[in-house]
Amino acid sequence: MTGTETALNLARAQFAFTVSFHFIFPAFSIGLASYLAVLEGLWLKTGKPVYENLFRYWIKIFSIVFGMGVVSGIVMSYQFGTNWAVFSDKTGAIVGPLMAYEVLSAFFLEAGFLGVMLFGVTKVGPKLHFFATCMVAFGTLISATWILAANSWMQTPAGFTLNEVGQFVPKGSWIPIIFNPSFPYRFVHTVIAAFLTTSLVVGAVGAWHLLRDGQNAGARTMFSMAMWMAAIVAPIQILAGDTQGLNTQEYQPAKVMAMEGHFDSYAAGAPLVLIGIPDEENRRMSHSLEIPKLSSLILAHDLNAPLAGLDTIPRKDWPPVAIIFWSFRVMVALGVAILGLGLFSVLARARGKLYEWPLLHRLAVLMGPAGFIAVIAGWVTTEVGRQPFTVYHALRTAESVSPIASPGVTGSLIAFVVVYFATFVSGGIYIVKLMAKPPSTHESLPEPASPRTAGITPAAAIKSGGGA
Repeated sequence: MTGTETALNLARAQFAFTVSFHFIFPAFSIGLASYLAVLEGLWLKTGKPVYENLFRYWIKIFSIVFGMGVVSGIVMSYQFGTNWAVFSDKTGAIVGPLMAYEVLSAFFLEAGFLGVMLFGVTKVGPKLHFFATCMVAFGTLISATWILAANSWMQTPAGFTLNEVGQFVPKGSWIPIIFNPSFPYRFVHTVIAAFLTTSLVVGAVGAWHLLRDGQNAGARTMFSMAMWMAAIVAPIQILAGDTQGLNTQEYQPAKVMAMEGHFDSYAAGAPLVLIGIPDEENRRMSHSLEIPKLSSLILAHDLNAPLAGLDTIPRKDWPPVAIIFWSFRVMVALGVAILGLGLFSVLARARGKLYEWPLLHRLAVLMGPAGFIAVIAGWVTTEVGRQPFTVYHALRTAESVSPIASPGVTGSLIAFVVVYFATFVSGGIYIVKLMAKPPSTHESLPEPASPRTAGITPAAAIKSGGGA
């Protein structure tokens, strides 16, 4: 391996490491911000103290997650200039404005209202505070919109032309760039994944405390809300994933071929490879377990439909098959497990045992990290599946890296690993400690008074002695 190839692989490893760490926090904060808005809205509508207590319980966790996401995102963005300067130069006219829009519209909105949300409960009225919470939640969704628009453009580039020096520039309207062919599918799939990730964490925390105190009102409420989300949204996510897969098959067929483990084309009825060992050198699947014709049914909705394989793609354009094959299966397996947990909760609810079934609670605790693992596996499938291109079929990864020596990348990679583990692991431990404390059962407002009907503001409620 040459020095240039070593530097390229190190730069890719560094970006993959930092993005993997960073992606955890937006996946949690997007869903948690919306959950906080729902909790505060329910408190203002019903006046039930349990919603206030849960709001104040989770807002502390949200503030830490949000801050860690901002820090990791800033560090990650620096690499565009240090390790991927050629990519930045060639795509800056398109990716740069999209990233800037994210800062101007989303981050400013989140940051502007975050202070009111975190510290204004005793300073402003209930309606203004609820508005601030909603704006923070809305800002996280706008942020996801712009980031996914930029990333999706790299997956399915559209609306561009190359200028005289080989730079990507907009070709007229920005609409085709923003709403490129894969963006709607990836946006829906990613946002739903964030909601499911949050629901699994909330459900795990609720289940943990139910195993210790089955009468804890906060634990009961958060567990019930989380299980409703898992039961209702998991099937929707499976459908959303199917539509994204069909879109990927149309625009990035090599990625789907690698996901399916199809080295060879099938004239009629391609099998679904459940497990196996991809052998890229010999271009075949070893020790595979297959279901005949099922892949054709899933991808073409026809048992006998022909499907092309990697034998139709030049070898130099193949993505790393083994990584994609297994990361995709991890994501799908966890998706099925989440669906199973949701259906189990429906059964428990129907039997009146939602809060008294320890097996369900233990499974919910076990599934707490599943959303994070699934989104990381999905990200690996998507991003590694785009290789060997940074802009699909338009700019190769090897042509995007900065002209730097491998020792420089090695030093920064080691520094990132040390700092990230020291900072974010300690932050994660602190978050887990906060979750380990049960939500307060002390009612902050006497029934039947409520901020809506009795004119009591959240600030007055806290000053009157209530609070978590």
